[in-house]
Amino acid sequence: MPRYVIERELPGAGSLSDGEINEISRTSNQVLDGMPDVQWDHSYVTDDKIYCVYVAPDADAIRRHAQEGGFPANAVSEVRRTIDPTTGGR
Repeated sequence: MPRYVIERELPGAGSLSDGEINEISRTSNQVLDGMPDVQWDHSYVTDDKIYCVYVAPDADAIRRHAQEGGFPANAVSEVRRTIDPTTGGR
């Protein structure tokens, strides 16, 4: 199944409290309970954005999750390839 990176613009994301991050995660999980074909892998929190990695059948499912959870999904990009230091023969 395709993997996606979602860019969520959320000013002040890096300053959110543990409680606020937990609430966002709980809301996401509640929406995912009704979407068995979508899986949240992990997310990266930066100063003003959250980048999430999801596995889903298509980008529309990602957008539907965002809409139902009340999350922004400013960009949804399908991962075409994964590389790491070993890709260059290291």
